[in-house]
Amino acid sequence: MRRSFEPIWLALPFPAFVIGFEGEISEVNDAAEGFCMVSRKQMQARPLVQFAGEGSAVVDAITQAQRGMRSVVLHDVKVGWGGQPRGEANVQATRLGDGEVLLMLHPRSIADKMDRSLMHRTAARSVAGMAAMLAHEIRNPLAGISGAAQLLGGTLSADDRELTAVIEEEAKRIGALVNRVEAFGDMGPGVVKPVNIHDIIDRAKRAAKAGFAAHMTFKDVFDPSIPPTAGSADQLMQVIINLLKNAAEATPKGGIIMLKTTYRPGVKLMLPGKRSQSLPIEISIKDNGPGIAANILDDIFEPFVSSKASGTGLGLSLVSKIMADHGGVVDCKSDANGTEFRLLLPVWKGEGR
Repeated sequence: MRRSFEPIWLALPFPAFVIGFEGEISEVNDAAEGFCMVSRKQMQARPLVQFAGEGSAVVDAITQAQRGMRSVVLHDVKVGWGGQPRGEANVQATRLGDGEVLLMLHPRSIADKMDRSLMHRTAARSVAGMAAMLAHEIRNPLAGISGAAQLLGGTLSADDRELTAVIEEEAKRIGALVNRVEAFGDMGPGVVKPVNIHDIIDRAKRAAKAGFAAHMTFKDVFDPSIPPTAGSADQLMQVIINLLKNAAEATPKGGIIMLKTTYRPGVKLMLPGKRSQSLPIEISIKDNGPGIAANILDDIFEPFVSSKASGTGLGLSLVSKIMADHGGVVDCKSDANGTEFRLLLPVWKGEGR
């Protein structure tokens, strides 16, 4: 890549590659590293087919461009890369000369995920603002209702006391909901410290196995080279516990929860103002349950959206908020074979991070 074009090349917002005459990858931009979750060094000089797969639409577009069509554009094709799940993307292959081809991928999901991430943050902050009002405006009259029901119950017959018992139980339920909503009130991670994610996962797993996930089998695949992340150990513990609880509740007895950690130095999140945040620490929590219904999958991080009949829809919204407060991202993929939540976090850089 000519040095004069290098800043433009690196700033391209979509994954871009230069493919050599023999089908090898000769150049990779920053966005491609993030999309492929493979570093530039690991991809350069290796055959494209090794990552895209035999018979891939990407390889076919490259071949067409090399054989005479200067530019080939394929819309809404399934693109996979290495071990990553296949997703829809537009593919553009343009011949540069000397048999080289510029390959650009426009994943449809990237913009959608970024838009949803921003909406999740906005929604979580709206709930946070509402929490303080709810605590003050609901708790006081709720305590009065509950107290009056208890006093009234002492003067009524057994049949009528059943009705006051219903009032007390419903008052408790509303109080518990207010408590959960109030959890959004503390907007930041507090004191930021280096956190060993494997310690957090181990604590969360032991707590889960002793309680709500006693019927599950756990399998671990950990990368021991992962450095500390930056944040609050207690809040990140809450994230892992919430996701393990969801997995355990979605999976029948004897189900499997797979916990995996990976260090991917090429993963970056693009921020406003042409800035980027490196998110190389990846935590995956995957179950083999029946999956999340397709009609709510895109909205599961929204407050009050739940796939459970008795759920409040605040657990995953809280997960999204905590991850955003830590400068990270949470993503979800689900089908009939199970559900996977993927957490991406930054590396601790010391006091001046």
